[in-house]
This record gives sequence, structure tokens and C-alpha cells, in this order.
Amino acid sequence: MADESKPVYLRLREIIAASILDGEFSDGDLLPSVRAFAATQGANPLTVAKAYQSFQDDGLVVVKRGVGMFVADGATRRLREAERERFLDSVWPPVAAQIKRLGIRLDDLDLAKA
Repeated sequence: MADESKPVYLRLREIIAASILDGEFSDGDLLPSVRAFAATQGANPLTVAKAYQSFQDDGLVVVKRGVGMFVADGATRRLREAERERFLDSVWPPVAAQIKRLGIRLDDLDLAKA
């Protein structure tokens, strides 16, 4: 879910992360070029480069000079662990509180639609 209050490069990072976690890109796969991703997202290439740089700083992508950026070995696992921790620490508590507040039961939730 896009959070308009976040800087654009962080929203782009979330799109890339979701693509990796959803299996669109696997460890070792070539990511779209900065220009190609910028064009598909309607973003400034410098902003996309900043998003990619944050992945490189975190060791989730590797650059092969003259070839492109690739998803690093083990990046999917590390990214999933980090996103899971973020979800459980930041996203879930208010959702759980709202579920309790509204009296929603587990059988009320249709997890198959998720």
C-alpha cells in the first residue's frame, strides 16, 4: 500500500522489494535498468538510482559494471526476514488492536482471498 507521506525513493524501494518477495525477481536475477524502471514508474532516474543504491548499501543487490544490477545471493531470504520483522513490530499491532476493538474472529477473516 503506497504511503504518500514517504519519500518517493522509499516508495520505489517498496515496489522493488515486493517484486523480489513475490518472486518476480529471484536471487541472481538482473533488475531493470535505472532508466527502464524510471520509465515504468514515471519517476526521475536519479530517484530510482537512490532506491537502488539503498539496496546496494544493504547488500541486497550487486552491481556488475557495464552489465547491471543483480539481486544478491540470499537477498530474498534476508529481505523476507526484515519485512516480516517490520510487519510484526510496526504494522500488526494496530491491526490486531482494531480486530479486537471490532470483535472480529478468526473465522470472520477469509485468508484465502489475501
